[in-house]
Amino acid sequence: MKIDFTGQSILVAGAARGIGRGIAQGFAAAGAQVFAGDRLATEMEGLPATAAQVDVTDRAALRRWVSDATAAGGRAPDVLVYVAGGVLGQSPQPMEEVEEADWRAILDVNLTGAFLAAQAVVPGMKARGRGRIVFIASGAGLRTSLTGIQAYASGKAGEIGLTRQLAQELGRFGITVNAVAPGFQRTSPDYERQWQSYSPERQAGLIEGTAMRRPGTPEDIAHAVMFFASDYAGFVTGQILSVSGSP
Repeated sequence: MKIDFTGQSILVAGAARGIGRGIAQGFAAAGAQVFAGDRLATEMEGLPATAAQVDVTDRAALRRWVSDATAAGGRAPDVLVYVAGGVLGQSPQPMEEVEEADWRAILDVNLTGAFLAAQAVVPGMKARGRGRIVFIASGAGLRTSLTGIQAYASGKAGEIGLTRQLAQELGRFGITVNAVAPGFQRTSPDYERQWQSYSPERQAGLIEGTAMRRPGTPEDIAHAVMFFASDYAGFVTGQILSVSGSP
């Protein structure tokens, strides 16, 4: 199987670090013209992509990004990959102590941003009669979250629900919507801090608890995303693919 994206325009929202960066690199290596968006503009240096600072919780900013990418690429985006999210530096607290602003901030970047980004690319995809949208969800949306953060688990579960609902709505226009749910990866300062908070015994237990007996990598996730974005997945939509090294 050879997956090739030559001539295609790919948008990756949340491309500065870890999984998002790996996805942007994977598409570029497969011939795509990649447009990378992230609020951490300085951390996108060196990416084989056109980088732009984008706040994914700002509807107008997302629409400007899509418009600029359409103009620069000479075509509406073929693929949107929404990776942005995370815990925003927050730590687990008893639910009665969680501030409303903290709850909303995590939901905004993990769920609302996914909706707004999809909303920005769908008109162009409808006009072409084809498109691919891939959300990066999490194992936290399929079961309880290792983070212990209520808003993160809720946001990722919501992203999975959004995947299925948009797939149903957009299929008639030739647009597929799928999600990849990674297992735990040490791909950002927040997740590295979480990892370091565990005892050596718990760290070893997490690795031994995976069927593959190794941690996942951004490349593992990129490969799954690229399958969903390819012609090989043209009749696959509304699906959630766990890429965690375990059943």
